[in-house]
Amino acid sequence: MTEIKLNCPTPLHYEQIVMAHGGGGRLMQKLLDEVIQPIFNNPILEQKNDSAVLQLDHSKIAFTTDSYVVKPLFFPGGDIGKLAVCGTLNDLAMSGAKPLYLTCSLILEEGFAIQDLRRILMSMQETASAAGVCIVTGDTKVVEHGKADGVYINTAGVGSLEANQNCSVQAIRSGDVIIVNSDIGRHGLAVMLERDGFDFEHNIQSDCADVSGLVGCLTKAGIDLHCMRDLTRGGLASTLIELATTAGFRLEVKQQDLPVQDDVQSLCEILGFDPLYIANEGCFALIIPEDEAEKALKIMHSHALGEQAKIIGKVGDAVDRGVLTIKTEFGMTRVLDLLSGEQLPRIC
Repeated sequence: MTEIKLNCPTPLHYEQIVMAHGGGGRLMQKLLDEVIQPIFNNPILEQKNDSAVLQLDHSKIAFTTDSYVVKPLFFPGGDIGKLAVCGTLNDLAMSGAKPLYLTCSLILEEGFAIQDLRRILMSMQETASAAGVCIVTGDTKVVEHGKADGVYINTAGVGSLEANQNCSVQAIRSGDVIIVNSDIGRHGLAVMLERDGFDFEHNIQSDCADVSGLVGCLTKAGIDLHCMRDLTRGGLASTLIELATTAGFRLEVKQQDLPVQDDVQSLCEILGFDPLYIANEGCFALIIPEDEAEKALKIMHSHALGEQAKIIGKVGDAVDRGVLTIKTEFGMTRVLDLLSGEQLPRIC
């Protein structure tokens, strides 16, 4: 069995980039807040949404970009190509937008197999076609052998929004409920198990999926979508901590309501991981008014990617710096914090 090596450095000052700066935890947030954000600072960036919402004359669009460096390139339930398309579609959907167009930029390592490249590109095309979007432009670069993990992919996406659509962290209100559409933790574990060759008997597959269709059903039904976030790097806990901090509210979840598959929970207990901090690629958190929860859940339950949808918590009182708490199965309440680094490197 491969030895498990956790990469979780203490939150100290670094003069160089370390792997944990990309892990979705405290060091990544520190990098964003103290280095990147101050240099590029502008009102749109300050909103800290998954997509930038831009006003163009009498219409609004959402614009987003992301890069993918997953290892291995192929894993149970997906591959880097499907991941790149789904990730960008989902970022657009989290602003309430309907995805329209995507870009694709490739950084290829010398010696990478053309057959594998075709497989990845076909996966991208199939996923985009299923969502009704086109990949319309891009770029290709080649680097020397040993300078990349086969292929890195960057995608950008454009989507359209209704003029009155305002789905953002600034719309969160006290009394809102927090809903997730599916179980958590599968993607990170599926990638890790495939990469490190564990001998466990399991059926864990990545939840990698495009949720824009499900979000579209909610928007068409007129659900008041206050805020949405896909639960990627850092998982459910890191995402909700970020929302709580930015919005200035206490977010409260109940451990007994968190959807975790039995095999995921068992492996996490064996390996010492917490499913709350493991990345997902087809799971998102939805924050809406409590009086719309029943209607929203009915819509979500009728969709293949929302069959497990459930309320996991609520938005409490406003507080100065925001906080995320969890009520344990023993009735105790504790505060959840960002990890210093990462549990599972290279999973998106």
